[in-house]
Amino acid sequence: MSRKKLPKNQVLHVLFADDEPDLQELVGESLRRMGHSVVVCPDGLTAIAALEKESFDCMIVDLNMPGLGGMEVIKQAAQLRPEMDAVVMTGKATKDTAIEAVRQNVFDYLTKPCRTAELAEMLGRLSEHRSVKRQMAALRHRLRQAEGDSKLVGTAPVMDSVRKLISKVGPTDSTVLIRGETGCGKELVARAVYDSSLRAAQPMVSINCGALPENLIESELFGHCKGAFTGADSARMGLFEVADGGTIFLDEIGELPLSMQAKLLRVLETGDIRRLGDNQTVHVDVRVICATHRDLEKMVGEDLFREDLMFRINTFEIDVPPLRQRESDIMPLAVHLLRRHRNDGSDDQLFSDAAVAELLAHKWPGNVRELANVIEHAAILCDHLPIEPEHLPRHFSRRQVRAGLIDNQPMTLRELESIAIERALERHHGDKKAAAEELGIALKTLYNRLNSNTPASEAA
Repeated sequence: MSRKKLPKNQVLHVLFADDEPDLQELVGESLRRMGHSVVVCPDGLTAIAALEKESFDCMIVDLNMPGLGGMEVIKQAAQLRPEMDAVVMTGKATKDTAIEAVRQNVFDYLTKPCRTAELAEMLGRLSEHRSVKRQMAALRHRLRQAEGDSKLVGTAPVMDSVRKLISKVGPTDSTVLIRGETGCGKELVARAVYDSSLRAAQPMVSINCGALPENLIESELFGHCKGAFTGADSARMGLFEVADGGTIFLDEIGELPLSMQAKLLRVLETGDIRRLGDNQTVHVDVRVICATHRDLEKMVGEDLFREDLMFRINTFEIDVPPLRQRESDIMPLAVHLLRRHRNDGSDDQLFSDAAVAELLAHKWPGNVRELANVIEHAAILCDHLPIEPEHLPRHFSRRQVRAGLIDNQPMTLRELESIAIERALERHHGDKKAAAEELGIALKTLYNRLNSNTPASEAA
């Protein structure tokens, strides 16, 4: 019989341990005919020695072997090769041995005599199981990349108090309200609270309350039964149930409609949720973290936010400072964000002095989120590090001009335009074509502005 050609991702490297010579030969040959590679061991001690030398995808082991029993081999293998799956094969199956196998996370439990077809079917399931584990590991890696780490980058003194508050409230189950401007890193602070909590091994579910359609919010949060509304073709678990035992992060809670605020308050007070269309309640154990850029007190005064809900979510408050109050953190953050996109260049040569000056002079009305977008733009545009001013977004300088003049005396549009033109010409060393491209205007328009604007003409 010819050896079966398996797809590469289904081929397993198997260790088979049994003290019966006939079975060693039979199983070893059967595995090879299936397309797998196999190392056959006559006893437990030999199996351990093989595990110390090389790695295997799977171990099939007899329970009753001289010297070292199969269950003890499995226990030692879990220390030596924790990524390997184990299968028990025995001619003396008992309830006790089956229970012990389950405790040791054994993948399957086969009884002798074991048919070749049964063995092949089991290995097919094991191959699929390992494929799913690899996919899950890849998804977790991608998720970590998408989320980034929860490290709060920077050493600005205003962030020290934030870190201290996180360390205090993290290990508790208290509800936390995180306040701050849009883009200042409230979600990152929420993740840091979660990571420092006793629930860090359980799920954290994030919900942007402002992004949910009003007619679907209740279903998203609490779930629904089949037929609860048009289009509810099947039952669905709500996100509070998904987060059971873990943490739920309600971002932009100030956007939650009044009708949902009362229902959320009930859940926060009792821990009981009710799916749409269901008469029964389900109890959930969830730690709640909220965030908002809105002035909740003002909203309460305008009857847009429930006062009792505000008091309920504001057990512990953390205020995240805007980036303009953390000037010393701008460049460490810029380096951190650039490293997400680029691995080339040394840390002291990532930004030119001129680019650093541009970044430090900007007022960052969009906070860390704006900085992240600027750095990603520059990383894409720059072929070779360091980042130069011309790699920054085209409208970056105009935003900088506007932000820099907010607190100054009133200026006419022509005066503001003149400053923008002068700075663009300075950055491009008098190159009018490059300056026009940066400003987003035609070269002819730039010449017209220069001819009608004495200061800019002189600067050129």
